[in-house]
Amino acid sequence: MTPLPGGGSVADTYRHVSKLVTPADDLRLPGAYLKWYDLRRADLELSEEERQQARDFLVSTELSFDDELGFVILHKCTPTFSFLLVQTWRGENELWETVFAKNDGPFQLHTWPGNHRGTFCVWEMGAVWHEAQAWSRYLASERDDEARKVYVQDRFTGVV
Repeated sequence: MTPLPGGGSVADTYRHVSKLVTPADDLRLPGAYLKWYDLRRADLELSEEERQQARDFLVSTELSFDDELGFVILHKCTPTFSFLLVQTWRGENELWETVFAKNDGPFQLHTWPGNHRGTFCVWEMGAVWHEAQAWSRYLASERDDEARKVYVQDRFTGVV
């Protein structure tokens, strides 16, 4: 068999570690209700102050939502770098995303060059997978107020 490409995707020095996903208080923004997840290595503290800075940033940022449900992932990648991922469900079954990042400063909109870009890392996909399943259950429900309450109470906690 011919060797497969992809060896260059993982550096020889890379060592994979597990991370923790934990839910936090929901966030209500104009036009959206968002579940909240914190994501971090077990040995990396994510303080209430950092979470509040992220929440305050989203409250003060103009985002275009229209009666939407979704979720946020605050991913503390290193002691100084974090992603703030905001997802909402649109078009019945599509996950839309806005990405912010901060590195020793305030959060800013994050973009990638080129037409082939990153979406979610392997750790973020733990929460995303759970949310996809929770949304599918919601889509199969009566989709009334009670079903929306069930969706927002359906949370993931665990090691990814």
